[in-house]
Amino acid sequence: MANSAVQSDGASSADILAEDSLRADMYEFLASLLRGEPGDELIGYVAGLQGDSSAIGSASSVLATLATKIANDEIRDEYMRLFIGVGRGEILPYASYYLTGFLNDKPLAKLRNAMQTMGIERAEGVKDPEDHIASLFDIMAGLIRGSFDAPGDLAAQAAFFKTHIDPWAPLLMQDIEAAKSAIFYAPVGTIGRAFLEIESEAFDMDEAG
Repeated sequence: MANSAVQSDGASSADILAEDSLRADMYEFLASLLRGEPGDELIGYVAGLQGDSSAIGSASSVLATLATKIANDEIRDEYMRLFIGVGRGEILPYASYYLTGFLNDKPLAKLRNAMQTMGIERAEGVKDPEDHIASLFDIMAGLIRGSFDAPGDLAAQAAFFKTHIDPWAPLLMQDIEAAKSAIFYAPVGTIGRAFLEIESEAFDMDEAG
């Protein structure tokens, strides 16, 4: 996974359905926007997005327009205000913080145990704790693509999603949408919220079936 915050002890490729490849692409796209200040290449890619009438498509159109109208440095400044700030940003995108009110708490320990079981390590040079939302999205993409030394079937994906993402990430996305500092990132929150809702409903239907 290019620019991923996590890496596998022994990644392998797997043939996956086109719809699953699109799911992995979306997780990776959201991770790339939430991991750090977006570079010129990423902003240029965003500017070329084509939307449709769906919630994700509509927000993508808005995001593409903003990418063409807001200077790249201003977009990066917005990321800094939102997620880093002076001392701390407006939003702390970590599972531990959202679930317990503290950083580096039990949710992080639980995630590290799960990562060890799956043969996943934090990539070299990554300073953020592994429960940063971008890392979790990277892991979901890797599970979908079969990149780890662990089962990546729907059951494994659902278990990881329901344990480490679904309990808090939808609220994070709502907070990004509503953040005072968010202009470019407001539709990113909308895309993330709509996508996670689709994922949650799909996993629920699979379990029910």
